[in-house]
Amino acid sequence: MKNNKIVFLISVLLTSVFSVQAQNLTEKSAEGNVDNLPVREYTITLKQEMVNKAGKEVKGMTINGSIPGPTLRFTEGEYAVIYVKNEMDVETSVHWHGLLLPNFYDGVPYLTTPPIEPGHTQKYEFPLKQSGTYWYHSHTMLQEQSGVYGSIVIEPKEETIEYDKELVMVLSDWTNENPMSVLRFLKRGTEWYNWRKGTATPLNQVIARGALGAQLNFWRQRMESADIADIYYPAFLVNGEQKQDYPDFKPGEKVRLRIINGAASTQFWMTFGGGEPTIVSADGLNVEPVAHNKTFIAIAETYDFIVTIPEGGKMEFKITAQDGSGTASAFLGQGDMLPAPSVPRPDKIGMMMKMSKMDMRMGAPALKFRPKQDDPEKMMQNWGMQMKDGMSGMNMDNTKNDMSMHQGMDMKKDDPEETKMSGMGDDKMMQTSQPSTDMESAGMGGMNMPDGKGGLFSEYNYDYLKSPDKTTYSEDVPVKEILLNLTGNMSRYIWSMNGIPLSETDKIKINEGEVTRITFNNLTMMHHPMHLHGHFFRVINENGEYSPLKHTVNVPPMQKVTIEFYGNEYGDWFFHCHILYHMMGGMARVISYDTPRDPRMEPYPVSKLVHETNQFYIWGMADIASHTGALNVVSSNIRNQFNLAVEYGWNENIETEFSYEYYLYDYVRVFGGVNVENTTRNSLDSIKTTAVAGIRWFTPYMFNVDVRIDNELRPRVGIGRSLMLFPKFSVFGYYEYQLDAGLVNKLENNVDFTKEIVWSAGAEYLLSRNFSLMGSYDNRFGGGGGLSVRF
Repeated sequence: MKNNKIVFLISVLLTSVFSVQAQNLTEKSAEGNVDNLPVREYTITLKQEMVNKAGKEVKGMTINGSIPGPTLRFTEGEYAVIYVKNEMDVETSVHWHGLLLPNFYDGVPYLTTPPIEPGHTQKYEFPLKQSGTYWYHSHTMLQEQSGVYGSIVIEPKEETIEYDKELVMVLSDWTNENPMSVLRFLKRGTEWYNWRKGTATPLNQVIARGALGAQLNFWRQRMESADIADIYYPAFLVNGEQKQDYPDFKPGEKVRLRIINGAASTQFWMTFGGGEPTIVSADGLNVEPVAHNKTFIAIAETYDFIVTIPEGGKMEFKITAQDGSGTASAFLGQGDMLPAPSVPRPDKIGMMMKMSKMDMRMGAPALKFRPKQDDPEKMMQNWGMQMKDGMSGMNMDNTKNDMSMHQGMDMKKDDPEETKMSGMGDDKMMQTSQPSTDMESAGMGGMNMPDGKGGLFSEYNYDYLKSPDKTTYSEDVPVKEILLNLTGNMSRYIWSMNGIPLSETDKIKINEGEVTRITFNNLTMMHHPMHLHGHFFRVINENGEYSPLKHTVNVPPMQKVTIEFYGNEYGDWFFHCHILYHMMGGMARVISYDTPRDPRMEPYPVSKLVHETNQFYIWGMADIASHTGALNVVSSNIRNQFNLAVEYGWNENIETEFSYEYYLYDYVRVFGGVNVENTTRNSLDSIKTTAVAGIRWFTPYMFNVDVRIDNELRPRVGIGRSLMLFPKFSVFGYYEYQLDAGLVNKLENNVDFTKEIVWSAGAEYLLSRNFSLMGSYDNRFGGGGGLSVRF
């Protein structure tokens, strides 16, 4: 322990010396004395600067003055030394995505690596025992969304792919909003982003398509519609711009395109004009070359294509957001433009109609009543496809998932240390045993249509990815099976696995020398790109022994994908959905080899990383109208919520309530609080304060029900609902019934009971993200109209 502290102090001192001498970006290649490996060194500097990516100057986070950051180029077998200077006013971090390196340098703050404090420089160093296309990004909060990402290219010792030139293209999405404000807005539950990008499904359009029955089925399962993507983005970018021109490529040249999806929340379809591209690599690893246009690239994946510059013009490379809400393009060559095929916008109402014909139970809970009682098999049986032959819960589809690809690494069997560093097993990896062939292990999952023509999400699969080498393990290696149901709640924006978010779960224990086989069973309507730090894993597909190796795998809606990897690492590694907002919403785990924690991490508790996924978010709304004023403020994390509601009518009627809620699970919470209101209509002469307690329930068909009793033993039931009739136009209503049987207070006129009924109805028209026109009638306040303000 003492020696470790001495080493740590020396490394800090050396880092300080180097950081003083470092320039904005320095690169040098020299023979080092670290195991006689040549050393290549970089310095990257993170700053907060004003940038314009979508028509508006906003504060972003740059790396060496640009978004994305510079490409860090290495050669396999070198020793990487990277200094990261934090010149921002917040702490930061950098994760080297896809690189196999010592646990301490993986870059997840508070888990593996110390955060980089403002004004500090942190040194990362590791040997490079792989080649290919990778990338780096911040792993602190939502900083990646603001611009902290860049590319990594590691040239192989011996190149086996023929090409003339290469081009790195980093794909991303951009919002002019503060990313934390985006997440707060999602937490409050809103359809604004869908309305803004034209992907909402108002009732008038549903009825016009004859899909009312399908809509009722979704409402019954507490779902508004078939969700595809969460957020409105004003721009999608290729290398930081919505349009890029690369005119220097000459006709006939073979160009290797190294494509990285560095988006925070957007998966893309990639299409090419001017000829059929050939995929040669995925997630940095070579695959059997395959001609493939219209390729789906999930967040955090990388693909390498070989394209030939056409003779007759410049070829277009186009990316289309998965929900069809926008595109970006790059043009290679000169002359007339050869357009890339367009990808049509998904038909959300058509998806709803098809899904309503299936025996499917949607809406699996993102929160469990007893999170410590984890029973993933039971959850799989109760949710998802409900089969009639005793195979309940199994998603039956052959996962034709039009997405991404990967290959096996060059295994150096004469170098056991290099093999171990690869994260892909020892010589047991190279045995020829057959993988499991049952439907779950074969990556089968999804939904076959009643007409037998394939699954609703059948184009999302990895079957066209084939490793050049066998990737199976020896039959005598023990296998540990893990089922992870992917679960979520769009209305509260909580994401989890097996109904348990990160803040309520334990680590997944990994045994060294054992194969861990994980089956992802997606019980949500969202795609989830799952990334495992520090490892490559087999994605089991129809290629069997030649199933590809990847570090990130997309799991399509209502489908299953199975991965497996050999345990030969050390420490704790992060494992999460790479949609940043899903990760921050709780869809993450820590896999652990149950080894001692690095003593350098003692000042940095893991609890802080966990807390980032369970923060309190505050939002509110105020109504300013001709007949009334109202204020609602909410502060909420995963289980706990505080509410303040004030309603005041200009005819001197008032009601104020402060309450605390605890979510038992997704749809039921208990609450207690204090209610203050006038006892005589149209008069503030008599104000009564009562204590209240009860249950609030979000019911099938999306009604909010409030059942309570106060300290005078007066029961009350309230029910409310809002409904989007037309784009941007919604109606809402509320009904409340309270009974006083005189159990505490003596009733006047010797009656057996008295009752009080409150009801209101109104309409709202969205003007913008934060403002709406509203009109309503309330039997206490009368009728009128005004403005609603969200904050």
